Amino acid sequence: MMERKRVGSYSNTMSMFLNTLTPKFYVALTGTSSLISGLILIFEWWYFRKYGTSFIEQVSVSHLRPLLGGVDNSPNNSNTSNGDSDSNRQSVSECKVWRNPLNLFRGAEYNRYTWVTGREPLTYYDMNLSAQDHQTFFTCDTDHLRPADAIMQKAWRERNPQARISAAHEALELNECATAYILLAEEEATTIVEAEKLFKQALKAGEGCYRRSQQLQHHGAQYEAQHRRDTNVLVYIKRRLAMCARKLGRTREAVKMMRDLMKEFPLLSMFNIHENLLEALLELQAYADVQAVLAKYDDISLPKSATICYTAALLKARAVSDKFSPEAASRRGLSTAEMNAVEAIHRAVEFNPHVPKYLLEMKSLILPPEHILKRGDSEAIAYAFFHLQHWKRVEGALNLLHCTWEGTFRMIPYPLEKGHLFYPYPICTETADRELLPSFHEVSVYPKKELPFFILFTAGLCSFTAMLALLTHQFPELMGVFAKAFLSTLFAPLNFVMEKVESILPSSLWHQLTRI
Repeated sequence: MMERKRVGSYSNTMSMFLNTLTPKFYVALTGTSSLISGLILIFEWWYFRKYGTSFIEQVSVSHLRPLLGGVDNSPNNSNTSNGDSDSNRQSVSECKVWRNPLNLFRGAEYNRYTWVTGREPLTYYDMNLSAQDHQTFFTCDTDHLRPADAIMQKAWRERNPQARISAAHEALELNECATAYILLAEEEATTIVEAEKLFKQALKAGEGCYRRSQQLQHHGAQYEAQHRRDTNVLVYIKRRLAMCARKLGRTREAVKMMRDLMKEFPLLSMFNIHENLLEALLELQAYADVQAVLAKYDDISLPKSATICYTAALLKARAVSDKFSPEAASRRGLSTAEMNAVEAIHRAVEFNPHVPKYLLEMKSLILPPEHILKRGDSEAIAYAFFHLQHWKRVEGALNLLHCTWEGTFRMIPYPLEKGHLFYPYPICTETADRELLPSFHEVSVYPKKELPFFILFTAGLCSFTAMLALLTHQFPELMGVFAKAFLSTLFAPLNFVMEKVESILPSSLWHQLTRI
């Protein structure tokens, strides 16, 4: 009997405790809770804006999970053997701005766009990078010895287009200067036909300079530098002539010129002529030749590009896309060929996640810039601008892409910045793309940093406790009644359990437990 009284007194004690709590206590409690949750929210938000992740989540994953025996199964761990330095090097190389292999002609294409729309398709940053490229490829230390080359050395540094064009004409009055013809073909010619004529004149002058410098290249460092410059000029001219042929519909001729150029100068990979070749071969629907080029350049030791990854995906999709049906695939499962195609699409999307929206025409295209950032929006625009027609030509390829591309994001470990088949997505792409792309274009951003759960949780907690504090301050008596009712309800299960324990356990055992 004595033990039952003790158990029954537990409930009376709780009731007395709740009755002794004053409204001021509830105001202080809710106010303090609101303040603490607000401070946590502010810190979480600051940490997320600075580092892109939740502090609480990072601590739980990095420190608490290992203590609890958790193992990170992320595929990135397989790359840790290469060391952090390799990862950093790869990240830096992926953030490097590259010359667009399929860049348009300023006079015949970019300027015509400006005349029609009144918009500038190229940014100052992009054109400045091109000016640096021209100075690197088309000039050398011995230019001051030849008057025409000395004029062109200054011309490449000119910001004003008309000043550059005037300097090129001035150089041609002195001598048959290959780089002067290049500048006029790029910037003064208003059609591709005119540009091709000027490049043919540049080729004649460039071949003569190349042969002369080739004979003298071993006579000293300055002759070697001059020969290197003349080689760059000759390769550039031949590549642009091949692009002119491609634009004018002479695709087979363009393919032959590109193949000959790659055989003649196999070490000059910085021009990425194989990407021009892939696009031309796709136009000819020579898919076996495309596969042969991919087998050579889609190597693990070579840098990837959207052209490489998405062309490989297109070829695999081509084998199954004409008969692919999402409903049938969900019923019977994917065949081996369909699985290979889906995996190739996932690989391509992980490398550059911006491309599908352009291929599926969910986002409008603009003229591609002269420079691109691999894995960035600029590269996606450059790829889709030239390759959308090739995807449309393959029956069902865009449908297969539409059904499968978003599944890539479910495969990549959280957070999205981590990698699955490639190194983590570089965080520098958004900044560089905003410099490369015109202001009227809405830059595609990936990954979009969604607010972590703990920020949303603390925001909700802070708002809820702040509301409770305000209501308690305004209506202390009424909120006190609600608080007592809430606490009574909260402790009701505990009282129920205590009563059940009292009825089940012997009184002697219960007496010993209560004395502990």
